[in-house]
Amino acid sequence: MGLFAKFKAGLAKTQSKLVHEIKRIVTRSPKLTAESLEEIEHALIAADLGMAMTSQIVAAVKTAYETQGSAGLDYLAIARAEIEKSLSANNSALKKISGSPTVVSIVGVNGTGKTTTSAKLAHFIQSQNQTALLAACDTFRAAAIEQLKLWGTRLKIEVVAGNYGADAASVAHDAVTAAQARNVDYLFIDTAGRLHTKHNLMQELQKLHRVIGKQLAGAPHEVLLVLDGSTGMNALNQAREFNKAVPLTGLIVTKLDGTSKGGMVVAIQKELGLPIKFIGLGEQPDDLQPFDAKQFAQALFEE
Repeated sequence: MGLFAKFKAGLAKTQSKLVHEIKRIVTRSPKLTAESLEEIEHALIAADLGMAMTSQIVAAVKTAYETQGSAGLDYLAIARAEIEKSLSANNSALKKISGSPTVVSIVGVNGTGKTTTSAKLAHFIQSQNQTALLAACDTFRAAAIEQLKLWGTRLKIEVVAGNYGADAASVAHDAVTAAQARNVDYLFIDTAGRLHTKHNLMQELQKLHRVIGKQLAGAPHEVLLVLDGSTGMNALNQAREFNKAVPLTGLIVTKLDGTSKGGMVVAIQKELGLPIKFIGLGEQPDDLQPFDAKQFAQALFEE
């Protein structure tokens, strides 16, 4: 299945609800009235596109209507163009540090799929003919270490792990040493899930980052927050709080298949200015894909 087909399948629920609603409004009232404009605004907010993006789309619709009237006005094309423009503003490519391993810290609240995502990222890197190493730094959750090791075995990727209850920062330290010794291209650190409201857990994450930063200048080179696409706008609060505690460099949105809240990707990117690096559109290793703004916008508004 091609990338666009995956985007389209993954965003089908969001897309059908959104497109159906906008077409219903426009068909009923071809003239753009204050009432129909308000309904379009409601439809966009209901898809979790957020206030800022919704206002931008509504303003573009008004401008187009004022300059060309209702004849041949394609509301979906206008919305698609505005979203693509907004999402393309940030560089979504994964950083690559030359001459040393690129260290990527994977953070987020419990249950967003960090462990699986870490493994899928390593798999993606291998598919690009580069080498990867995984670090099991979630030393709290029962079975987190086993889960990562299972993925490692399945995908033929080495995993650096300690014991349960071990200091996560020391496991990360060992992993950086191993990555340097083996001269790998990427080290992915699977950190423990933590609520963004728990100050002590956030401090622990800061400590882990300090430890690896002392060992390898500039590390972690990427701090990627994993968000569950089905949580909608609650994900925005998580992103805000994590970004305060450990400056984020990008986002990974998982579980977008089967949710009608796919618009939150746009809302978060718009508010925080953080690039979406990857999105998860299913269970298989290949279902984590690099983010493509044009294809995402198209899949969201394609009829």
